[in-house]
Amino acid sequence: MFKEFKEFIARGNVLDMAIGIIMGSAFTAIVTSLVDDILMPVISGLTAGIDYQDIVVNVGGASLKVGNFINAIISFLIIAFVMFLIVKSLNSLHKEEKEEEVTEKECPYCKSSIPVEASRCPHCTSKLDNYKNANE
Repeated sequence: MFKEFKEFIARGNVLDMAIGIIMGSAFTAIVTSLVDDILMPVISGLTAGIDYQDIVVNVGGASLKVGNFINAIISFLIIAFVMFLIVKSLNSLHKEEKEEEVTEKECPYCKSSIPVEASRCPHCTSKLDNYKNANE
């Protein structure tokens, strides 16, 4: 059982996930600093000096920190936007790799690889469907 657990942990997917979680926590620290230290002072300056962290609503003796919630929403939107940009750029890299011109197809009769332009299979000499020759 210990051997199976060791193989499970050593698999690539688990290690990739662990690295992703660690990188995610480091990324969260960066985004939190960006929001708290750069964006919120700018937003506060544009809104006549309102500091969102100081916004507190008292309801029935309980203090609701609405400003912290606003900061959390802004942080979430920034993280979501940055992740969107990362995924979009990675997807565009994969699309460029996959979009190669198809030069061969498979003969439906003998399953051999033949040129796309072929009207007959050179291996089994079968006439291929969906090919229209102007000379015929």
